[in-house]
Amino acid sequence: MDLFESAADEGAAERAPLAVRMRPRTLDEVVGQDHLLVAGSPLRRLVDGDGGVAGPASVILWGPPGTGKTTLAYLVSSATGRSFTELSAVNAGVKEVRAVVQEARRRTGMSGRETVLFIDEVHRFSKTQQDALLPAVENRWVTLVAATTENPYFSIVSPLLSRSLLLTLAPLDDAGVAEVVRRAVVDERGLAGSVSVTEEAMAHLLRVAGGDARRALTALEAGAGAVLAVGGTELDVSTLETAVDRAALRYDRDGDQHYDVVSAFIKSIRGSDVDAALHYLARMIEAGEDPRFIARRLVILASEDVGLADPAALPVAVAAAEAVALIGMPEGRLNLAQAVIHLALAPKSNAVIMAVDAALDDVRRGLAGPVPSYLRDAHYRGAQQIGHGRGYRYPHDEPGGVAAQQYAPDAVAARTYYKPTRYGAEARLADLWDKLRALIRGA
Repeated sequence: MDLFESAADEGAAERAPLAVRMRPRTLDEVVGQDHLLVAGSPLRRLVDGDGGVAGPASVILWGPPGTGKTTLAYLVSSATGRSFTELSAVNAGVKEVRAVVQEARRRTGMSGRETVLFIDEVHRFSKTQQDALLPAVENRWVTLVAATTENPYFSIVSPLLSRSLLLTLAPLDDAGVAEVVRRAVVDERGLAGSVSVTEEAMAHLLRVAGGDARRALTALEAGAGAVLAVGGTELDVSTLETAVDRAALRYDRDGDQHYDVVSAFIKSIRGSDVDAALHYLARMIEAGEDPRFIARRLVILASEDVGLADPAALPVAVAAAEAVALIGMPEGRLNLAQAVIHLALAPKSNAVIMAVDAALDDVRRGLAGPVPSYLRDAHYRGAQQIGHGRGYRYPHDEPGGVAAQQYAPDAVAARTYYKPTRYGAEARLADLWDKLRALIRGA
């Protein structure tokens, strides 16, 4: 390489995006994937060229965006001195894959140098395209490193999966993303200390990133560029907002804003204002609120504020909670929004919470008393001799399947806890309960 080529490469590196410039050069610089990097792990043996891996292994990297899949692919190639070829499943087809494989075979035959083939978003490859990779993987003509954000057991054909080492990357937490950002601020490859970041701006960067280190570095680069353009040296939240065009939410997940927004969210659904409820949902999602917390609040609200006025409310809320746990975010926002809309539009009744709390209040005040003898357990030997079950009227033997008898203890026999509203489906239950109570109590 001559002087001009070296200078050109150096200039290109300086113009590269911050996320590219800050790509870890060694496994020790990789953040948030300690479970894959322990001494003797398959990935470390592969990168270090340790004899613990019999020849080049093909690897499938599965994890959320911005967790280091591309970085690990580069490290596999650079640390072992292999040639590196990158394809994107978005725009590459069988023809391009076969051309890369043929070139890899030629290179290996002529110089003995192995090739790492990195395929991003491999889940976008069709079954036929994935099958085209099998001979190259089977014969070790290339070391395949494939990245996917989707479950490989559903998106990658079994033969390719069985011939590869599956490594699952963990989502980055705020501490991991913050470490990446701070490194970029001071590192010579990054901002080299030309800009400092306020605590508020850092908090906003973490919200914007959502666990994606690449997104955080992109936002940092935009904000730093805006600061340097006006001769400044400090990136504050206002400048960052303008640079990334994303408002910083004043929302502390452990402080007043957390409780205020959640309170407004619940009261908006209770008040049947769909738009307001969706607004507060969006604020919580955008601020990084735990979606499981939101889902739990909806499950509670389904019984507390809707109840039997819409019997479908609780199944809808539970289904949303299960969906969020199954698929996570950001897709889980759809399930949460559907539940919010359903609950906001549903007829409202607080009869369930009023009923159970009234019953609990009586019990706590000592209104209990013995269970009527005819309702006591009569299945054990000797129970009937002491009168248990004697005189019990079996409802299925009675006309209409309802027996007139006292079920509650004497202390609360006249109490009425469930007072259904006349809203939605509960109106029918109100009529039914009036009839049942009259039959049971003989009133």
